[in-house]
Amino acid sequence: MNDHTFSEDLARHFHFSLGRDTVQESHLYLYNALAITIRDRLVAQWRKTRTDRVGQRRVAYISLEFLMGRALNNAILNLNLDDTVRKTLNDYCCELEEVEQAEHDLGLGNGGLGRLAACFLDSCASLALSVIGYGIRYEYGMFNQQIKNGNQVEHPDNWLRHGNPWEIPAPEKAVRVKFFGNVDVITQKDGKQYRQWNNTHDVLAVPYDMPIPGYQNGIVNTLRLWKSEATDEFDLDEFNAGSYTEAVARKNLAEQITMVLYPNDTSENGKELRLRQQYFLSSASLQDVINTHIEIHGINFDNFVEFNGFQLNDTHPSIAVAELMRILMDDYEISWDNAWQITSQTMAYTNHTLLPEALEKWPVRLFENLLPRILDIIYEINARFLLQVAVCWPGDNEKQQTLSLIEEGPEPHVRMAHLAIVGSYSVNGVAALHTQLLKAGLFSDFYKLWPEKFNNKTNGVTPRRRLSHCNKSLSTLISSKIGKEWVGDLSQIAKLSEYAADKTFQKEWQESKLTNKIALADFVEQSTGVVFDVNMMFDVQVKRIHEYKRQLLNILHVIGLYDRIRKGDTDDITPRCVLIGGKAAPGYAMAKQIIKLINNVADTINLDPKASPYLRVAFIPNYNVSAMEIICPATDLSEQISTAGKEASGTGNMKFMMNGALTIGTLDGANIEIRDAVGEDNFFLFGAHADEVATIKANYQPNNIIANSPTLSAVMQLLESGHFNLFEPKIFDSIIQTIRDPHDMWLTAYDFDTYFEAQRNVDQLYKNKTLWTQKSILNTAASGVFSSDHTIRQYRDEIWKL
Repeated sequence: MNDHTFSEDLARHFHFSLGRDTVQESHLYLYNALAITIRDRLVAQWRKTRTDRVGQRRVAYISLEFLMGRALNNAILNLNLDDTVRKTLNDYCCELEEVEQAEHDLGLGNGGLGRLAACFLDSCASLALSVIGYGIRYEYGMFNQQIKNGNQVEHPDNWLRHGNPWEIPAPEKAVRVKFFGNVDVITQKDGKQYRQWNNTHDVLAVPYDMPIPGYQNGIVNTLRLWKSEATDEFDLDEFNAGSYTEAVARKNLAEQITMVLYPNDTSENGKELRLRQQYFLSSASLQDVINTHIEIHGINFDNFVEFNGFQLNDTHPSIAVAELMRILMDDYEISWDNAWQITSQTMAYTNHTLLPEALEKWPVRLFENLLPRILDIIYEINARFLLQVAVCWPGDNEKQQTLSLIEEGPEPHVRMAHLAIVGSYSVNGVAALHTQLLKAGLFSDFYKLWPEKFNNKTNGVTPRRRLSHCNKSLSTLISSKIGKEWVGDLSQIAKLSEYAADKTFQKEWQESKLTNKIALADFVEQSTGVVFDVNMMFDVQVKRIHEYKRQLLNILHVIGLYDRIRKGDTDDITPRCVLIGGKAAPGYAMAKQIIKLINNVADTINLDPKASPYLRVAFIPNYNVSAMEIICPATDLSEQISTAGKEASGTGNMKFMMNGALTIGTLDGANIEIRDAVGEDNFFLFGAHADEVATIKANYQPNNIIANSPTLSAVMQLLESGHFNLFEPKIFDSIIQTIRDPHDMWLTAYDFDTYFEAQRNVDQLYKNKTLWTQKSILNTAASGVFSSDHTIRQYRDEIWKL
């Protein structure tokens, strides 16, 4: 780790491993040489970690998403190499910040789910826990988003185009994953019957390992990503006979599985590919765990539960329940009862959503064609489970239908969330309200059947990346007052509250925020052309675009402010820059319309000289982990405004709080716990509560609400007049109709007035810089319980038993 050796290794990799003579403008080769040099040091710790853990209990964290972001700076921080790297780069006349720009974001996820998985891996390594992450090595990650004429345009994210210096392939650990074929019943001489899955089209799952370093503790865990390959490159006979397309068809079909993150599943082909991805991940990961177990313990499954556990990150890998049964019974001839005992004592399921449409269901006919043996097992699990239901609720056919793993109807479906619950010993939500709503609503009957399974584990984010790395000016200031131990133990950040009223400390806090706002203003101007004034309040909402997250409510407030400015009602307005960012799923038409509306409103306001002193609006394109690392430290006001009862937890709310932003939000997800932690005086609350939503919807009349709200009426008048789409008539009619629809499940009109009033309170408080800064400090000081380390300790003690 010393400076001289590091410098020699970097030079060797730059000149000989990569064959370069001079540093090019892009710094790509210097970045690669630096990554390999650091990886060398990680590998030494990685090997020792693996050796030391032989024979320990291990948990496999299976997730279809891992939103890792950039690895370079995270590794430098966790290995404590910052000074060494900066000294070494001086020889190349480069700054670390320049070199890190050459690294492509590892964006193998859509948003909070994948970023949470990344934070969890960081915490598991930092807490020295024996946990391995399993995911898919998508060749194309989350799409790159461009904005053209206000519309989202998707482009492939070829993150591997320059290779990935952090990964190490392990082809000797490849496994075969079965698809298609048929199931034959075989009768043995003693009359016993068993099933064989024959005539399958197999795909090879090849692992690529990435090191996950703990925070300055010498521990390096593993993220194993699976790439799909054909079992044979191509049919040489067909190729020689001139059938070139047919010869490589099977190879192409195999490689499609890991080609793209989350294919659009609105088509039949999209559904099949997505199910193939989920089974591919689950089967490969389970086989790998079993192979490792056999290497250490031999073919002995009596102690499998003692040494292994699985955490299913949301419903996507729930097919692992049936697949583990298949492997144990078909490959190792274990009886159903014993296999079920192993499965149901090793599987744990995390639910991340309250939206019924996100609890995946797949057509039975799709299973019959693609995974016939797995469907057999699911039917058997269901039959045995329904016997338990019958014992608990005798003669209650409605309960049987409600709880069944198979949803009957013209097109029967397999309910994947039900499979996960039935096959797991632990079912956890990710925020107190979310878990309560799971138990009282979505999974209420399962909770009555198995109350002991259900528990809560509120999400968290890693303070290493989310504060120490991304907000260096604030981190340095915090450490100057309370020491550096908070980076590894965020509970210590509570000591900051002692300085909240300290005038000198407040001034230093404000200077740190200003430094970050200057950086964000530069980023916004480069990305959008919009000039942000750093003396204005920075009001930010960045997250996946979805109706329940209510970016629409945010832009309606912006229109309301614009209307006040145009009418000269500016006395109480605090000048603000509004930044919105996020991606809409390619098949989500309404979310794309909302992006278009935001951009049209932004264009109108930014071109209006009357608005410029008070209001500026920008939509940041291609929002990702690296962008968040610039946005989060500069934010004054964090918008967490989802309809109550719809957001499972949220992690963006925690990141902003950790960096000193004040939150405006509903009592939804982890907002409740954030408000409890920081105190209601330091949180801007508005909107209907979750337990009120059903009553409101029963008699919801948005047109009456609009008519009785002068502010909302003015907003709707501007919107309906076409003021923001003068040359694009009627393009926002669907949005207007949604707001006025009595069946609008997001209650946009209902919450508008209380939201607008809460924003007025924001304006008033921001005018008082001293009080705002004090509350900002208190938010950071109260963020300790939202460290992912805290969350993972709960998983460790209460679920994993590590």
